[in-house]
Amino acid sequence: MADPKKHASLFLHEDSLHEAVELLFFAYRDFTGVADALLAEHGFGRAHHRVLHFVGQSPGLSVSELLATLRITKQSLSRVLKQLVEQGYVTSKVSGLDARRRELTLTDKGQDLQDRLAKAQQDLILSAYEQAEASSVDGFRKVMLGLIQEPLDRARFSASAPQPRSARNPSAGAGTHRPLDPRR
Repeated sequence: MADPKKHASLFLHEDSLHEAVELLFFAYRDFTGVADALLAEHGFGRAHHRVLHFVGQSPGLSVSELLATLRITKQSLSRVLKQLVEQGYVTSKVSGLDARRRELTLTDKGQDLQDRLAKAQQDLILSAYEQAEASSVDGFRKVMLGLIQEPLDRARFSASAPQPRSARNPSAGAGTHRPLDPRR
């Protein structure tokens, strides 16, 4: 349990911390909920959404990099990835540089679904930002970064300007691309 006295300069009390946890639960429910109905139309769930998101953000992402990012087992990913590949949303091919490496890319069909999922969630975030003060955007970002415990994951969001996906994959559409592993 966090010690509210330790953070007196932030004016946080135990009830504020409980409220923050509850806010995160409700926000997560609604954030994922806007995508759930669209995913269900395709027989997909949140695991499929995460794969579509990360593959869409990093075309050519390897299966092992995706496993490391999602922190799931090969067995869990295999079921989801097989479904996405068989239904034509993701391609999986052997790397030209390393035959042991399988590279993942969204197909046009996969990119279309990912774009629709992202738009639904971005619209929700935009609406929330519009209801808040401008300074809240930076504050929210700082809080979210503070919640990310893995340094490599936090490094994805360095102060450097985001590189458009289209700079790496011209057919990828609008959005941003950040390498999943800054060491690559």
